[in-house]
Amino acid sequence: MVKDSNKNAIAGGVLSGLSAGLLGTGGAIRGITMAAFKMDKATFIATSAAIDFGVDASRAVIYYYNGYMHQDHLYIAGLLLIVAIVGTWIGKRILAYFSQEQFRTLVLVLILIIGIASVFSDYIKM
Repeated sequence: MVKDSNKNAIAGGVLSGLSAGLLGTGGAIRGITMAAFKMDKATFIATSAAIDFGVDASRAVIYYYNGYMHQDHLYIAGLLLIVAIVGTWIGKRILAYFSQEQFRTLVLVLILIIGIASVFSDYIKM
């Protein structure tokens, strides 16, 4: 398990950002780092949502200015924002039924599954 220190927070942030930039995903590394700090579930979800929003918003701007997304597609961004807000609201309601320890276990199990799926994703496609 990762220890909750400033050094590990910075390293986790750098590795998560590097992974997101190079591979398109850094959530698992960020999740492991955040789990080390034993945040309550509301703080964990809010922090993760804020980071995701910042990453996705900056990614959308880069895609738009590099021609991967066109002006006639921008309505989709608004729809996706609504879906994200509704999904967050639904998730918050579901999490009310989980204890803090159950939430922490769920996060770590999901990170493990994501890690295993990432390792074997090339083999599964074959």
